[in-house]
Formats: sequence, C-alpha cells, structure tokens
Amino acid sequence: MAESVVVRTATEGDVPGLRAVADHFRLLGRWPERPDFLDAERDFGTVVVAEVDGTIAGFGATLPRGRITHLGDLFVLPDHQSSGAGRMILSRLLPSDAPMMTFASADLRALALYVRRGMRPRCPLLYLSRPPQSARPAESARAPQSAPSAQSARPAESGHVAASGRAAESGRVARARNEALAGVAHARPESDPLTPGARDVDAAVALDARISGGERTATLGWFAGLPGVTVRAAASGYAFVRVAGDSAVIGPAGGDTPQACVEAVLEAADACSGAGSVEIAVPGTHPLLPLLLDAGWRIDDMDTLMTSEDLLRLDCYIPHPDLG
Repeated sequence: MAESVVVRTATEGDVPGLRAVADHFRLLGRWPERPDFLDAERDFGTVVVAEVDGTIAGFGATLPRGRITHLGDLFVLPDHQSSGAGRMILSRLLPSDAPMMTFASADLRALALYVRRGMRPRCPLLYLSRPPQSARPAESARAPQSAPSAQSARPAESGHVAASGRAAESGRVARARNEALAGVAHARPESDPLTPGARDVDAAVALDARISGGERTATLGWFAGLPGVTVRAAASGYAFVRVAGDSAVIGPAGGDTPQACVEAVLEAADACSGAGSVEIAVPGTHPLLPLLLDAGWRIDDMDTLMTSEDLLRLDCYIPHPDLG
C-alpha cells in the first residue's frame, strides 16, 4: 500500500523532527552550535517538510540569491525514499520560470530528479581540507621556488586573467601565495587591502552579489555576525571565514577574475594557519584546485554542481558548503 505523504511549509513545531532528519544524515558537522544553516534557511529562505503518518520523513530547503533559487537541502529518510516525497518537495520548492542551482550528492536518483526539474550538471564540486600543521608533508613547510601562479594553473582557453591586467603580480602577492600554500603564517603589513573587520561586510556583500549570481544581503549579514566569522574584502576579491573550535571553513569567496579569487582565498587560508583543519568547497574547473592539492590539501568528498543555466563564473567563485 502506497504511503500517504503530506508536503507542507515547516512550522516551529516541526523543528525537532526536521533536525532529527538532519542528524540522521550528519548535516550539522560544521555547525557545533545554533544558530546554524537550518536556522538561516528558515529565516531567509523556504523550508518544507514531508510528513508520513504524522512523522517528519524528510525536508527540503532553499535560499534565495537575487533571482536564483539555491536548493540547499533535499533529504528523505531511507524508509520513505520510494514514496514520492522527494519529487513532491521539489515541486513545492523550485520555481518553473526562474534560475536555480544545487549541489547534488552521489545519489543518482537525486541527480535524475534535478535534471527533470531543468538543471544540468556543470562540474564536480570538491570538498577539500587542509590537515593540521603536524600532519602536512615536510616538504610543504617551504614553498618551492617554482610554485605555480593562478594564471599558469587556469585553463588556457579562459583568458580572463591576462585580460584583467593583473597577470603581473607584485612581489608581496607572490610571497603571500607561496606562504599560504605552504601553510606558513606571515606578518601582514597594515597597508594590506585584505583586512578582517566589520567595515568589510558591505564591500564583501556587494562583491558577492556581482560574482555569485545574485544579492543575498540578509543571509550574509546574518552569517557575518556569527561568532568566529571574519570577512576579508579588497577592491576585486572577498572571502568569508568561520572558525568553530579547532576547525575553519572558507566561503563564500570570489573575485572579479580567477586570479583575484585565488588571491582572496589564499590570503584567507593563510590567516587560518593556526587552525587544526581548514575546509573549502572548490568547483572542479577552478584554478585554485591544483594549487591546493600541490600544497598538501586533500579531497574528502564530492558533489555535482548543477544549474538551470549559466549563472556564474565557476573559475571566479568559491561557494560556502552549506549556504551556497
């Protein structure tokens, strides 16, 4: 007998059941305390639950980014994954006439659902971590003389770095890149344009709106106010960093050019040199990927970045693993 599934907007009373599903799938590992990204989805986006016989069997959630709808979550408990709940949740959440995107898991059934809703796979989204200092290879303690630049690491056909006029790096930027890649802290001059502080939030939010495909002032303002979050912004690049306990997560981050994005991220990683581990989600086509792997970072997991159309420059943007 087919299950009777009811899909509806989540209420305050659904929070315990919703969080039980989240805990089942271990979604909150990067969020040791509240408020967390589930709170952000309820406050700034849309959350719906699938109910079976009075019990929450799954949920889905979106966060808006300008015209873009970012599908952040779609999870149905294993015992109810053939009930049609996933399709019903998507029908409630995803628009039929506006751009959308998501990070699809390895579950091929979910991938097919997203394709049927109009999204297409664009590239792998790789989840990388930098191990603690003591676990890094000994040779990474000193950057090699021939450390690759962002321009040499990017695909030759993109052509954006050369066109930007930023291809010729200053000695300070080159040293910052090498030291960040090696995981070595260095003293940052007071004149450095990438300095953390509340005054950078507005600049970072404006850059993010331009680079990530849409404006999300409320979400990023909330995120910037959380304990452990710092914001680094320059004229052409930005990075949000959150430190929780002994771990740090970089993102969202980006730049007007691939090189500007690489510089912003590596400056942020350098500032986290004392963290036990640092995590970042990198599109597989991004020039940052080989730089991090050469520096001893490792790939821990992988999703598929999917969009309904060409919404953003995948070589200029680093998403947050949970906020997009």
